[in-house]
Amino acid sequence: MGVYSTTPHLLRAARGEVVDRPPVWMMRQAGRYMKAYRDLREKYPSFRDRSEIPDVAIEVSLQPWKAFQPDGVILFSDIVTPLPGLGIDMDIAEGKGPIIHSPLRTQEQIDNLHPLEPEAALPFIKTILQALRSEVGDKSTVLGFVGAPWTLAAYAVEGKGSKTYSIIKNLAFSDPTILHQLLAKLADAIAIYARYQIDSGAQVIQMFDSWAGQLSPQDYDTFALPYQQRVFQQVKQTHPDTPLILLVSGSAGVLERMAQSGADIVSVDWAVDMADARARLGKQVKVQGNLDPGVLFGSKQFIRDRILDTVRKAGNWGHILNLGHGVLPETPEENVAFFFETAKELNLAGVKG
Repeated sequence: MGVYSTTPHLLRAARGEVVDRPPVWMMRQAGRYMKAYRDLREKYPSFRDRSEIPDVAIEVSLQPWKAFQPDGVILFSDIVTPLPGLGIDMDIAEGKGPIIHSPLRTQEQIDNLHPLEPEAALPFIKTILQALRSEVGDKSTVLGFVGAPWTLAAYAVEGKGSKTYSIIKNLAFSDPTILHQLLAKLADAIAIYARYQIDSGAQVIQMFDSWAGQLSPQDYDTFALPYQQRVFQQVKQTHPDTPLILLVSGSAGVLERMAQSGADIVSVDWAVDMADARARLGKQVKVQGNLDPGVLFGSKQFIRDRILDTVRKAGNWGHILNLGHGVLPETPEENVAFFFETAKELNLAGVKG
């Protein structure tokens, strides 16, 4: 058995090796659309309990692995999980997302943040990732993930999710000095957190800059891109061989900028045709995506056609098949199963690069 057979599909594709079929996983593949998850949620109603009690988080992370055998198994967690380790008190409300109890809006609050010490603040992350690696072995790739500085800053400043981002944009455009200090501190903490995840067993790291698509391109260049780069540069210094994925929600207007982040793989959403994304990003950039999660409400033939369309357009190199965003809560489980089955039956030999 050579390297070819023992290195999992996703890791090989993420490193730029040629594979016989595109690896496949789904964002939010552990979650509300699965009956097993809903049953567990009744027993553990707090999201933080589900994601921070190791045995529970391990079970949730492995539910889709046991059901569908995806090529990627991702840590069940949240992008705000490390914030308490910096001194930012938070909770995660069911169905509403993160709540920051004292939003950061003053110089004093920024000054009071402290560096992240993951061993002390997040010991459960190591336990969970080690268990996932042990469970899937070389049959799948374990993914860790982090939030990007802009998106975490947006939560910390707004205090919760937002439709307008008016509070952080007010800060960005009227008092950028404070915001840049916050972004720098967050970037350094996220880099530490990403390294900790890799040291604990994560083989690939995905960064979610969920809210950066809300910035104009010129503001993306000021408040998002430099801090994505700051994280990725630090991670690459110590872990140069760990592939890094960048996701930005609503990224159609900033796709080329994402390729400048230092990420190895750009996650593409369904607002951009995959062939256009490939052309815009250039031959050297690997891609992930990009089916509309709503496709999984269609017939099996429809799902198959859309998978084939994406895979043909992505070509036979450097593509991880995924949705453009997370699987939707009402999605039929049998359609998720069909998505994985269809993907695994593909053969890239007949696909034009």
